[in-house]
Amino acid sequence: MQLEPQAVAQAIKQQLVEICDALGEDARELGPDESIPASGLIDSAALLELLSWYESHFAITLKPDEITIDNLGTLNLMAAFVIRRKSGS
Repeated sequence: MQLEPQAVAQAIKQQLVEICDALGEDARELGPDESIPASGLIDSAALLELLSWYESHFAITLKPDEITIDNLGTLNLMAAFVIRRKSGS
């Protein structure tokens, strides 16, 4: 499976925007390297919703030790992580 980092990050952002809209927040201006947890846009339940979508959409299973700010803290980190996982690295 060939994945383009920018396209992956955009798909994640689109889902994040939808989740934030349901919470009455606007995530459209969130930058690709801006910390998602520190942005204050989503609460822990919404973060779990995003991660559940992420696993389902990209057909990966996150191990507990992979759920870190270094792997999933920004749109670009999330995109890079899924590409590494899909490429087998």
